[in-house]
Amino acid sequence: MSGFYEISEKDKGELVVRFKGRMDIESSTSILDELHSMIAQKSPALLAVDLDKVTYFDDFGALVLIELKNAMTSRDSRFKIIGTQERIKDILALVDFDAFEKCLLVKRKHSENIIIRLGAETLTQASNLKFLVSFVGSVFLSFLHVFLHPKSLRVNDTIACMEKTGVNALPIVGMTSFLLGLVIAFMSSLQLQQFGANIYVASLVAIAMVSELGPIMTAIVVAGRSGSAFAAEIGTMKISEEIDALVAMGFNPTLFIVVPRIIASVVVIPLLTLFADLFAIAGGLVVGVFLLDLTANAYISQTLQALTLFEVCWGLLKSVVFALLIVLIGCLRGFQTRGGADAVGNAATSAVVSSIFFIILFDSIFAVVRSFW
Repeated sequence: MSGFYEISEKDKGELVVRFKGRMDIESSTSILDELHSMIAQKSPALLAVDLDKVTYFDDFGALVLIELKNAMTSRDSRFKIIGTQERIKDILALVDFDAFEKCLLVKRKHSENIIIRLGAETLTQASNLKFLVSFVGSVFLSFLHVFLHPKSLRVNDTIACMEKTGVNALPIVGMTSFLLGLVIAFMSSLQLQQFGANIYVASLVAIAMVSELGPIMTAIVVAGRSGSAFAAEIGTMKISEEIDALVAMGFNPTLFIVVPRIIASVVVIPLLTLFADLFAIAGGLVVGVFLLDLTANAYISQTLQALTLFEVCWGLLKSVVFALLIVLIGCLRGFQTRGGADAVGNAATSAVVSSIFFIILFDSIFAVVRSFW
């Protein structure tokens, strides 16, 4: 017996706990410690709680009941309240006590029954697919609205997104591409030097970067930098109910948020790809001049000779597709955000991982298409 409760034991493993006095912050810790030990020792099949003699009850008292219910549920035992007061019922309703019980039962069943888990995951994926189709349709209708009503486009927001996605990303994209071109030139020179074909280092760097590595590396950098930012920004707006506020004020969230980001990305990411190609060629030039005894004129001449307009356009086409993938996935993950701060982080992580996966997938598709060109 404790100063805060009395325990009586009935037949068939039933325990009755009659609380008395105050159930608040001062008593909750000792109550939980003692009752957890008692439950572990006696393993009752049913724990009944009587609250008739409780003189004060707050959210800490509700926490005690939730913890006791959790302890019983984890042991496949039952828990019930056999006596309570109206004011205590009101407090339990405020903390959604019944919903918490259902949540515990669902979690327990999911952990035990693989069929239920499979069904729940199937329903989740079906819901995600439905949301994806709805999102893509909303984007299409928003672009149709912009085409019919050009003044509805938020030009200032579009320019700001161009600056964030393109101009601010130029240093990291340029440095990454420069080092990548330098590494490709150095590694290829180790083989080409054996045949006295140093001059073809320029051709290899130019073709590899312009048609393949330039678009994909730029897209990966932008996905990690801007795709995650899109998901985090929209996710934060979602959980802070700013999206709902836009809808309540009569704004279309897709037109207001997504369309400027799509236009900005489609415009600046191909330009970033061109800059990445130039920086990569410059990196190869450094290796050619300082390690391979090539002249700058010879290296540039060989580069221009190897490149064709088709290679440049092919790389730009890739970059446009990659831009669409990055911004659509980032915005989609943002709109799918549910929960709190951890959900925003998960949305940003998911946006980056999904973007990189689809970038590589579509790059493989482009490679297959080109092989049959």
